[in-house]
Amino acid sequence: MTDQELLARVDHTLLKPEATWPQIRQICDEALANHTASICINTCYVKQAAEYLAGRIPVCCVVGFPLGAMDTASKVFEAKTAIANGASEVDMVINIGRLKNKEYDYVRNEISAIKQAIGDKVLKVIIETCLLTQEEKEIMCDIVPEAGADYIKTSTGFSTGGATFEDIELFARCVAGRCKIKAAGGISTREDMERFVALGADRLGTSRAVKILAGQEAQGY
Repeated sequence: MTDQELLARVDHTLLKPEATWPQIRQICDEALANHTASICINTCYVKQAAEYLAGRIPVCCVVGFPLGAMDTASKVFEAKTAIANGASEVDMVINIGRLKNKEYDYVRNEISAIKQAIGDKVLKVIIETCLLTQEEKEIMCDIVPEAGADYIKTSTGFSTGGATFEDIELFARCVAGRCKIKAAGGISTREDMERFVALGADRLGTSRAVKILAGQEAQGY
């Protein structure tokens, strides 16, 4: 794949809690220069970033991040506010505890409520694969498309692990085209990016892609 083909799949990400507006503006500039799929940021900067980018690059934001343990109404409010402020895409974290309680209807209904709240905007569902059993991952591969979400996503990048090749293979097999796939967290080389795409990832969530493809040393999400 060419650099541009890879960058066109990248959600250029900065989710550190200490991120400042100048740092967010810098990733906006990098996204513009490299034609990434979006920038992915925390909701507090959505309005500024959307105004700065003026529609040139989509603004993606995270909701219920990074734990997913807040109630549904709070996530819905956060998502609606982000869209009102100019976000085009929302990456939400599921309630992992509810999933482990086998409260599958709760998890499905929460995803559905957020999708309904944001309408035709893109919804990606972070299931935090590093905390799940194989069975739980497979269950989420059914719940995510059933709830009307656009993507299933591996990881926040803030837990015990990120995307793995095995999880993207599982997603591709179990989702079977019913929604798209995003690999995120721990993507550290060009070879990683190419393999994730080859295995079925439609998007890549990383803060490092621009530097990696420019041949620079890169650290981060």
